[in-house]
Amino acid sequence: MQHYYVNKQAQPNGEHEVHVPRCTYVAEGEDAVHLGTFVNCKEALQAAHAYYEKVNGCAWCCQDCHSR
Repeated sequence: MQHYYVNKQAQPNGEHEVHVPRCTYVAEGEDAVHLGTFVNCKEALQAAHAYYEKVNGCAWCCQDCHSR
């Protein structure tokens, strides 16, 4: 099980990125939403859709869920 976060600030393309805590690209403090603990990033992306319409996995820490 892994904790996941989604950045509140969107990327230039409008997507909000999902990250794990150890990622250097995860926003800190009030700039990220803790999504919870999940078995994989696909579950975390599903949870992130409750907050934002456009979400994507981080290319560095959630490669299995990153769409180009």
